[in-house]
This record gives sequence, structure tokens and C-alpha cells, in this order.
Amino acid sequence: MRSLTTFLSLISLCFILNSCSDRNKESVQVEEAVKRDIVEMVSANGKIQPETDIKISPEVSGKILEIHVKEGDRVSEGDLLLTLNPDLLEANQARASASLNSARANLANARARLAQAEAQFFNVDRSYARSQQLFNDGVISQAEMDQAESNYRSALAEKQAAEETVAASRYSVRSAEATLSEASDNLERTSIFAPKDGIITALQVEEGETVLGTIQMAGTEVMRVSDLSLMEVDVEVNESDIVRVNLGDTAEVEVDAYQDKTFLGVVTEIANAATNASGILSTDQVTNFSVKIRILPSSYMDLVNEKDSMISPFRTGMSATVDIRTARKDQVLAIPIEAVTTRTDTVSGGSFREKMKRRKELEENQEEMEPMECVFILDGGEAELRVVETGIQDNRYIEIKEGVSEGEQIITGPYATVSRSLEDGDEVKVEEEDEEEED
Repeated sequence: MRSLTTFLSLISLCFILNSCSDRNKESVQVEEAVKRDIVEMVSANGKIQPETDIKISPEVSGKILEIHVKEGDRVSEGDLLLTLNPDLLEANQARASASLNSARANLANARARLAQAEAQFFNVDRSYARSQQLFNDGVISQAEMDQAESNYRSALAEKQAAEETVAASRYSVRSAEATLSEASDNLERTSIFAPKDGIITALQVEEGETVLGTIQMAGTEVMRVSDLSLMEVDVEVNESDIVRVNLGDTAEVEVDAYQDKTFLGVVTEIANAATNASGILSTDQVTNFSVKIRILPSSYMDLVNEKDSMISPFRTGMSATVDIRTARKDQVLAIPIEAVTTRTDTVSGGSFREKMKRRKELEENQEEMEPMECVFILDGGEAELRVVETGIQDNRYIEIKEGVSEGEQIITGPYATVSRSLEDGDEVKVEEEDEEEED
């Protein structure tokens, strides 16, 4: 009887000691390292807009006489959109035409005076030649010869002046022609036509308003003509992700207005400079780059109006979320992202003697131990720290290029344990899965 009591006491003591030992162990979750397909994505939010969105502004100033379209109308290239009051520009054209006629008249007078001066010079030139001959023969005096030479020089000067007047009159005619051409062009600019096929997506003026316009700079925006057959999403991508985005990358587009659908897209533009509304970049602000993704029409054909394929199911300004596929790898070894942590003490692993030898080498070389990516492997009830080399990742899993073998049990949580408290060689126990949650 006394032996049985002693035996039961020993069993109880072992149970108590085992329970105390279990309480000292870290509770962890584990998952097996297996091969998976991983698609790396960059996510961003933005607004939908037409790929072609033309702002219509007048090139001349004036009062709006008539608007020939309304918002939502479909127009073709060359259709009349808007007419400005031409009265002032018609007066400018008439004034330029009168100036041209006056310049042409002045040119005609200048040519007549030139013809007269040339005829007079011809006669004086012949008379001067005869006087030289007579003076050489001693027939006329020196005074008569001087008078003949004076008449010659006067006639020559009149002829040259007449030629210069004709040249100046020609320039005046050309200037007047240019002025008339400009006035005529400005008069034509009072009629504004559609630059290409599209839809009137914005009409910002009313008849009777005065608008400003110049050729050198943009004037008052009166309307917009957009090609809604091709729509794009303009998103802002963070500087840490932009290096992974390339032209031609495919994307999944989710539009808030169509929550049950996913559309396909392709990257068509990537900004080379960071976007900033104020134009001034500071060191403490978030740096983003504009990326444009064309929404492929084939992915939303079921939403297109059969009667008018140009009318898009999307409207300018709709909110959208884009997942850009930047890389894909099939059947690569992967583990949950939360299992990867960083440690500066990467000498962990191996026997105690090996650890101390590596630490001593680092101390002797005075090398700073940089943080490295690591994971904890479940090995015989203990956590083994391993340095790993990672690759691409998706929303849940990350590729492991080196450091883990397929089938090994990876400690994935709790997060605080993996990221902070767990150390190499710590005893751990695996948490049992909650059967009720699985059900």
C-alpha cells in the first residue's frame, strides 16, 4: 500500500513539473513551407478619366453669340461648336483691307514717280555725256561743265530716292497683306469647331458671356471634348513601389460603382518626375509618381451600350483601385509574410562553440551587425533561427530563395513573439487549432 502511494506521488510530481515546464514554453503557430504561385502586385487608388480629353478654348476674345451643342452631345471632327460675336473682328478686317488698298495705291504712285525719275535721268545722262565731249574739245567753259555735272548728280539722286520709295511701298503692301490675313484668320476663329470625334463632357459657359482668348496662351476654357471609347485610371504610386512598375504591366481594376466586377488594364504611362500640387518638393512629404492604366474595352463590353459603343460605362472622376502585376513566379517555395522578421544577432544557429567563434570574429573585425531577414523553424520543440533570402511577395506569402527547405515547419505567430521576444533555441509549444473556428 505504501509503495502504491509513493508511485502515485511520483506521477503527480512529474505531472506538476511537466505542467510548469509547458507554462514556460512560448505558444506559437506553425505552417509548412510549400511551393506556391506568387503574383507580386502594387496597389494604388485613383480616378477614372478619358485617355483623350481636349480642352476647348477660343483663340480670340469676344462675346458668345451662340452655342451649338449641349453637354453629352456626340460630335464629329469639324462640327461647329460655338460662335463668338464677329462685329469687332469684322471691323478690324475692313480696316486692314482699307490699309492694304492704301498701301497698294502708294506703291503705284511710287512706281510712277520712279518711272518719271528714270526718264529724267536718262535725258540728263545723255546731256552730261555730250557736255563732257564738248568740254574736252574746248567748246564750252568750265562753268558750263560744272552745271552739267550738277544736273547729272541731282537726277541720279532723284532716281535712287524713287527706287527706295518703291521698295518701302512694297514692304508696306506686304505688311498690310499680313495684317489683313491675320484679321481674316481672327474672324474665322470666332467659329470654334470640334478638333476630333468625341463627346461633350463639360460645357462651362453660357450664351452672352465674354471669353478671353489668345494664340500665345490658353484662354477661357469653354468646353471639353472627350473620347470615351478609351478610359484610363490615373493613380499615385509611392516612390518605394514605382521602381517595380513597368510599361506594359497588366493590372486588375476595381471601380467603386461596379463592386461586383473586376476589369483588366495595362500600364501606358509612368511619370518621370514626382507629382506635387504646389510644385515644391519637401523632405517630409510623401513622394508619389503618376501612373496611367488603360482599362481594356474587352473587359467591360457587357456594360457598353449596344446602340452607341462610344458611350462608356465609366464616368470621369469615378474612384477606382488598381492592382498592378509587377512580377509572377510559379511553384516557388513560399511561407507566410508574417513569419519573416529581422535580427541583428545573426550569429544564432549551430552549436554554442560555433556561435561564440562567429561572434568573436565579428568583435575582432569590429564589424557592425546589420539587420538581416530571418525565420524561426520548429525543430524538436525548439525555435531555430535561420537567415533567409527572400524574393517577390503577394498579399499573404513571400518567396524564400534560400534558408528553408520544403516541408519544414515555419513559426508564423503570434506576431509579437516572432518579431520581438522569440530567440534562437527557445522551447516552444504549438497552439492547437480551434476546431470551432474551423467549423
